[in-house]
Amino acid sequence: MKSFNLSTLDIIIMAIYAILIIGYGIYHSKRSSSEDYFLGGRSMTWPIIGIALFSANISSSTLVGLAGDAFKTNVHVYNYEWFAVVVLIIFAIFFLPFYLKSGVFTMPEFLEKRYDSRSRYYFSFITIVGNILVDTAAGLYVGSVVLKILFPEIPSTYIIIGLALAAAAYTIPGGLNSVIQTEVIQAILLIFGSILLTYYAFDQLGGGWSDMMDQLTNAIAAGQVEVVEKLREAGHYAPANADEVFSLVRPSNDEFMPWWGLLTGVPLLGFYFWANNQFMVQRVLGAKNLNHGRWGALFGGLLKLPVIFIMIVPGVLAILLFSELDISSLNYFITGPDGSSIPCSNLSDCPNLTYPVLLLELLPTGILGLVVAGLLAAMMSSVSATFNSASTLITMDFAIKINPKLTSKQLVRIGQIATLVLVVLASAWVPYIETVSDSLWKYLQLVISYTAPPAVSTFVLGLFWTRANGSGSIASLLFGFVFAVFMLSLQIFGGNIIDNGGSLPQWMVYLTSLHFLSMAFILFISCILVHIVVSLATAPPDDETINNLTWNTKLIKEETEELSVLPWYQNYRYLAVLLLLVTALLVGYFW
Repeated sequence: MKSFNLSTLDIIIMAIYAILIIGYGIYHSKRSSSEDYFLGGRSMTWPIIGIALFSANISSSTLVGLAGDAFKTNVHVYNYEWFAVVVLIIFAIFFLPFYLKSGVFTMPEFLEKRYDSRSRYYFSFITIVGNILVDTAAGLYVGSVVLKILFPEIPSTYIIIGLALAAAAYTIPGGLNSVIQTEVIQAILLIFGSILLTYYAFDQLGGGWSDMMDQLTNAIAAGQVEVVEKLREAGHYAPANADEVFSLVRPSNDEFMPWWGLLTGVPLLGFYFWANNQFMVQRVLGAKNLNHGRWGALFGGLLKLPVIFIMIVPGVLAILLFSELDISSLNYFITGPDGSSIPCSNLSDCPNLTYPVLLLELLPTGILGLVVAGLLAAMMSSVSATFNSASTLITMDFAIKINPKLTSKQLVRIGQIATLVLVVLASAWVPYIETVSDSLWKYLQLVISYTAPPAVSTFVLGLFWTRANGSGSIASLLFGFVFAVFMLSLQIFGGNIIDNGGSLPQWMVYLTSLHFLSMAFILFISCILVHIVVSLATAPPDDETINNLTWNTKLIKEETEELSVLPWYQNYRYLAVLLLLVTALLVGYFW
């Protein structure tokens, strides 16, 4: 039985790093005004914005999720990563100018300017709930998984509470500037650690890329890759060789991302995450001007491209290195369909442990402590970012509406109190994550697939269709909410009923069998139709709203004149084309 232990040096390094990063976050706090606290004083430059976007996205939860799903031969999770480039370019061209011009603090506030207060309150509420269920809880979950492995004698509840309080320690006093400044440090350390992990994994295999591909192909052909055999036994698509493992496009019967999902569901989830989600957009709202916001968005997209080599490939290498590793000594359990606790004996049972096992098995003493500290600090950073964005929503979308006379200092205080409440709620939800899905990445995408489509349809129609009005917006949002709650409940409880030998009406069985990417697209089209029908049946928006907050072709000519005075390397259009070319070459290689 394999024993997993940290050295005294590793523990000391982790403790020192935790103290320093919290102190660094507090040192860089900005809270003299609500704009300082919630948007960093709108003074962010493009390198900081780009790195902050990357760090907030490639957080500990995404890192663990990518490695875990790559271990299950789901290299196509990279489709979410490269598609972010396309989404960020569209965001920079069409949406960001309107966001910055309107001077909003939040995405729901923008919906109020375009539609009315009903859409603002709904979207603010649903975003807060999403922050708790998806971003914050997933980050805390990853931290608890890693620390539970390292310190099995400490109860999970204490670990979760401790991590949440550590993240809140600099978020509550410091606001967005503290969050972003610490995110820059985390991103650098995460990239450094991921590069080292990839290097040591290849070193263990004794060769380079081609040798690894040969070993993987031989192992699959010999039936030695348990995750592949499980897929085959379940009747799902299973890769026959290494080339298929690294193929981004899968057949229509693939369990995780069939080719049609790449065309329908993935763009929706990516668009919501990068262009509508307060958690991400808030970083760009703090840009000092439009150019820095656009450059930062493109830089964030560029940083996403190497992810396949340093964060996804290690998960695939774990198939060769640790598929048969006995991890029962970790005393880690997952929740079975009947609610019972099932111990993990190998990674095929618990793919969420892939990244922690890679760290513990491959990294030398000292380096291990630093990288684990960076992983946990990245978790704190992503959690603190969601705390800050959710508290911004609570303060600017609810508190100031209830009492418009609140001073800037009082708004900051309300934001701090809201953060503390969110700490408690997110910590309470963490234990339920594994009851929803055995894969962290699948959990993240599942929840977003039900919450994103109504929001995406509202933002897209609001920007590009002048006839879209407030009644159409709130009708489609509420329709999407009811539909999503029904489907999510059916997915969780209906699936459990079927797994335990129960029966459901045939139409319910069909709905539970729908792929989440298919459901996201169906929900999106349904919300679009509801929005159009209701808008056409009610009064159009006023001319001022249409002129100021909807896109038209005249803007292209005006922007061209503004960009003409800039050198080519500062013209975001040229930069966007170059970024698309690089992306196309990389994706084409793995297609």
